[in-house]
Amino acid sequence: MKGFFITGTDTEIGKTFVTAALTRALAAHGLRVAPIKSLAAGQEFVDGRWVNEDVATLLAAQNLDLADADIGPLQFREPCAPHIAARLEGRSIEREPLLTAIRATAARADLALVEGVGGFRVPLSGTWDTADLAVDLGLPIVLVVGLRLGCINHALLTAEAIRARGLRLAAWVANTVDPHQPHVADNLASLQAGLKAPRLGHLPRLSDPLAAPACLDISALLTA
Repeated sequence: MKGFFITGTDTEIGKTFVTAALTRALAAHGLRVAPIKSLAAGQEFVDGRWVNEDVATLLAAQNLDLADADIGPLQFREPCAPHIAARLEGRSIEREPLLTAIRATAARADLALVEGVGGFRVPLSGTWDTADLAVDLGLPIVLVVGLRLGCINHALLTAEAIRARGLRLAAWVANTVDPHQPHVADNLASLQAGLKAPRLGHLPRLSDPLAAPACLDISALLTA
């Protein structure tokens, strides 16, 4: 299995946006890329079916003939932590079936971009979390850092947790969450010094992931 695991410093910091942008950028280099939302919590009923916004975003970004269920193998209705969403539906998150589904979709592509959920350590069951999922997949990590107050601490703690699990931090992306954040250049310099990994880019506040690849330098991923 070739590809990257996309994690973030928190929830709602742009992991799906970055995953979609990276999918487009890598596809522009002739690669068949499978973006996979490992778990998705939060659906709306649209045109007679339940839709998760993140899965729909990745579905639109991919250059393979992947279906909704290929990209989002495990989806829940309630927008909350996945283990809670699963309990509310009387379901459980089973380790091996989820890994099998992710690997099956990844096998159809040259590269898989497997997006986690929330931050790096989100419970999936009583004995398994998203950090364990990353270890099971064995993929190098791309860290999405949401630029806002506190991002340096969150990013350095996440990088420490990644490396403590024996995983490689392949690269990171700075994504603007707070467009009014002061001292952005100083924050970026501190992040670069502390994370010790290539920065793929600094994304401004954008509404369309199709515009984001122009802000990314993916050379570090192409040679990883």
